[in-house]
Amino acid sequence: MSKIKSIPHVGTQVPELKNSPVADDMDDEIYVVGQEVEEQPVCYYNNKSYANGSYVNTGAEVLLCNNGLWVYQSSSDSDKP
Repeated sequence: MSKIKSIPHVGTQVPELKNSPVADDMDDEIYVVGQEVEEQPVCYYNNKSYANGSYVNTGAEVLLCNNGLWVYQSSSDSDKP
């Protein structure tokens, strides 16, 4: 049986701290924002780096680090899809 790591709860982004951009995977925004961001092996969220492929839970959303860009995956609110 493999261990499942929990997704860290990171809260809301603090604009004064280093943060990678967030894009929605369901529309063209990911392509536009992705072209503006240089590919990185990590994403930043409130000055903390997360490796490519990492997930974070903001309390409202679950985000995936994709080469320096946070990509919206789902709502973390059970009342919203």
